[in-house]
Amino acid sequence: MTDLKELSVTELQAMIDNAENALKAKQDSQRKEVYAQIKALAASVGATVDIHEGDKRKARKGAKVAAKYRNPNNASITWTGRGVMPIWMRELIESGRDKAEFLIER
Repeated sequence: MTDLKELSVTELQAMIDNAENALKAKQDSQRKEVYAQIKALAASVGATVDIHEGDKRKARKGAKVAAKYRNPNNASITWTGRGVMPIWMRELIESGRDKAEFLIER
């Protein structure tokens, strides 16, 4: 086995890429074998099987939400009003200011 400490960054990255490709190929091969076994078992009892890949679904993307509040001390910092209140907003409210002061005019 090669001493990994003696390899360059490029050589290590190439080794990692090759290992990932070999792993994916082996997993795909095993998956096809299992699918064939499942279909053969189903056929032996007179059933049919449709196998759908679970990880092939599209990732669900959420819509971007427009900012609702702007930090008066730094206009580039905004908050949508969803989720946990940012520290800058919490500090301003605790100092006696009203959340409505920081609304972004539309």
